[in-house]
Amino acid sequence: MKVEARIFDLVMAFSFLMAVVYGYWTWADTGFVEPTGTVALALTGGLALIVGTYFRFVARRIEVRPEDNADAEVSDGAGELGFFSPGSYWPIGLAAAAATAGVALAFWHVWLLVIAVVLVLIAVGGLVFEYHTGPDHN
Repeated sequence: MKVEARIFDLVMAFSFLMAVVYGYWTWADTGFVEPTGTVALALTGGLALIVGTYFRFVARRIEVRPEDNADAEVSDGAGELGFFSPGSYWPIGLAAAAATAGVALAFWHVWLLVIAVVLVLIAVGGLVFEYHTGPDHN
């Protein structure tokens, strides 16, 4: 995860640097800073900062992967990759409920927004509290 964190750190530094350069160039050319591009570049840097920070946080809590070791061999990455949760249909319902909330906000239909919020809460509750039966569960 350290490699991914470094990549997002580079994106963050580039985005913040380009926001400053872009703001200066538009100010020098027109006398005012063009806000759309400057804010877009700054927000891109902020989002890269969030993701890079998350990857650094996770990298400290997991054991070193072969991707993070410069002396690793290809065979070091062989074997079990980890546990992946079984399939669930709740994310589809959550996406549909969030899309409904977005449409309700876009057209400002309060009645649809209320229904969408209830559907989002139901979908989040179902996703969080779902119970999987199988050999690993009692």
